[in-house]
Amino acid sequence: MKVFSMKNSVLLLIVLLLTYSLDIEAQQCRPSGQIRGRKPPPNQCNQENDSDCCKDGKYYTTYKCSPQVTSHTKAFLTLNSFEAGGDGGGPSECDKQYHSDDTPVAALSTGWFNHKSRCHNNITITANGRSVAAMVVDECDSTMGCDEVHDYQPPCDNNIVDASKAVWKALGVPEDNWGWLEITWTDHACKPSGKIRGKKPPPKKCNKENDSVCCAEGELYSTFNCSPPVTHHTKAYLTLNSFEKNGDGGGPSECDKKFHSDDIPIVALSTGWFHKKGRCFNNITISGNGRKVKAMVVDECDSMRGCDEAHDYQPPCDNNIVDASKAVWVALGVPSDDWGGLDITWSDA
Repeated sequence: MKVFSMKNSVLLLIVLLLTYSLDIEAQQCRPSGQIRGRKPPPNQCNQENDSDCCKDGKYYTTYKCSPQVTSHTKAFLTLNSFEAGGDGGGPSECDKQYHSDDTPVAALSTGWFNHKSRCHNNITITANGRSVAAMVVDECDSTMGCDEVHDYQPPCDNNIVDASKAVWKALGVPEDNWGWLEITWTDHACKPSGKIRGKKPPPKKCNKENDSVCCAEGELYSTFNCSPPVTHHTKAYLTLNSFEKNGDGGGPSECDKKFHSDDIPIVALSTGWFHKKGRCFNNITISGNGRKVKAMVVDECDSMRGCDEAHDYQPPCDNNIVDASKAVWVALGVPSDDWGGLDITWSDA
């Protein structure tokens, strides 16, 4: 037996505790400073939703950071109006517009807002035994406050999700309890539901019109039974498809079992957005290249299956695809040499 084993154990324990302490400290988001409050001019601090107004001479802590985002990020839910004349102050930071409080939208503390990187992205908010998807449209400023731009309200804490009343309703919180609630949130994600193995198409059985991709033997392709939530600025990727007979779209359209002219603005949507034919013959508004166009949904861009005859031996679609006729590309003013792939937003018309 070694007589110094106890001493070594104590030293090892000290090292481990010190390492753990440093690790915890590294994960903390510490205050970046303080600002001194000023008394708001008369009628210049909107106290709708029980908002706080700055007090003259009081010091308020500021933050440039927020806690790390995880699959269950702890936060406090607060209530905010995003409408003109509401307690949210000016228009939203993401698009310089006001938003209806009847839509699920939110502002995030500065660190989570992350220089607009989450603008128009959806987050999933969980509390009260329910979950709701809400779109990020604004910053809950943790670095500044107590001025006209911020409606003479203090800086936000670093762990705030400031939400419209639609979010509170969706969570089933009684109206008398609106204003402050412990929640968790995460970036909304539609994850792959599985994979399929590619098969080499028989000779002349994969139409490469519009630069369509054919399945490769043995390659694994992800499948999705979901798509991101639909908002009035749904991010998507526009692709080019022929809906005519013998085109690269394969068989007839799923909505009516017919072929359609490529000279009319029509689209196929990824499986989650197609919603089991729930959008058949509905119009959607597509925004891209500085223009907008309305197009009718006639088909599904299948995210669940592919690499077979029914799908013209093409891989499954991604979960964020709007597969459009050439008429859509023409209406958006995209030069024909650039047809095939474009970042867009869309919404139900």
